[in-house]
Amino acid sequence: MSIPRDLPAIQPRLVAVSKTKPADMVIEAYSHGQRSFGENYVQELLEKASNPKILSSCPEIKWHFIGHLQKQNVNKLMAVPNLFMLETVDSMKLADKVNSSWQKKASSERLKVMVQINTSGEESKHGLLPSETVAMVEHINTKCPSLEFVGLMTIGSFGHDLSQGPNPDFQMLLSLREELCKKLNITADQVELSMGMSMDFQHAIEVGSTNVRIGSTIFGERDYSKKPALDKSAADLKGPMEVTQAH
Repeated sequence: MSIPRDLPAIQPRLVAVSKTKPADMVIEAYSHGQRSFGENYVQELLEKASNPKILSSCPEIKWHFIGHLQKQNVNKLMAVPNLFMLETVDSMKLADKVNSSWQKKASSERLKVMVQINTSGEESKHGLLPSETVAMVEHINTKCPSLEFVGLMTIGSFGHDLSQGPNPDFQMLLSLREELCKKLNITADQVELSMGMSMDFQHAIEVGSTNVRIGSTIFGERDYSKKPALDKSAADLKGPMEVTQAH
């Protein structure tokens, strides 16, 4: 699969989305060389990442939080062992809360964060308006010393028909990166793009995704009847958001 020449030559990162899947499946994927794993629910991530079997068998595991994060769950998320990246920062208040909570951990590393953009304009999706992107990144860079801005993330609308041309949500994320790089005087290879899931990851990589979130293609379909208790925040989620956040 060739990446367009004008895009940074970054090897895309595969984030294996393990929500609703048991620790043993995470360990098995890890034993085959997978290192990056994603979860949508804070409680499920905390339990899985703290599992003694995972802690002993997967010392180099890197956890990505890819669900909607509410402010009351920030401290719980910051307690996750081997938390590598938060992909869903969608407000300055949330960035501030995450920054101060991570600061209290006195970690030697800054926490990597992505800014989530609602490129499709759907009410069921979380994320900033595209027009708020630059201000948000500037806020993280200047006011959140414990956070490291590493990229932009979008979910985008589902089921785009590729015969109609490239996914406009992915194209928008690309153009937002371009604008961001010009305004902040940074290079494109300093701004990752997290876009693409099981059904469209190949197209996402072809147009420049550096981070794809894939669950069912790796682990098989999810069985929601066995799902752990939802975070308390699930009650006020908009529509079917949490179920569809990462396929």
